[in-house]
Amino acid sequence: MPHFIAEYSANLEDSVDFQDLFEQVNNFLGGTGVFPLGGIRSRAIRMDKFRMADAKHDYAFVHMTLKVGSGRDLETRQKVATELFAIIEKFFQPLKDQRLLAISFEMVELDPVLNFKSNNIHQFLKANQ
Repeated sequence: MPHFIAEYSANLEDSVDFQDLFEQVNNFLGGTGVFPLGGIRSRAIRMDKFRMADAKHDYAFVHMTLKVGSGRDLETRQKVATELFAIIEKFFQPLKDQRLLAISFEMVELDPVLNFKSNNIHQFLKANQ
């Protein structure tokens, strides 16, 4: 953990370089000291079917979720979320200057009992340092 998920309206397909966004997000999250690098995953999901507002204009959206494992205090989560949203806003500002765009972000803490994981990436990274 964490997993960063960006759901975006299909009309943004050619306008957003999600790989660039993910590089910034992963670098930030890995540099916080709060999350292990081997657990960070970012992905984008294109939403082909959507409707926004009155549907009379070329509205677009990106809704991002950061899913994190439990156990970090609220102050730590809030600090990470606030700083990450600043990165997100800066990334999307040029596009927001050009078109109608809704940006939203939420951090979700997963249940400590009902969250299951299996991962050999942590061991690989540790062995290859």
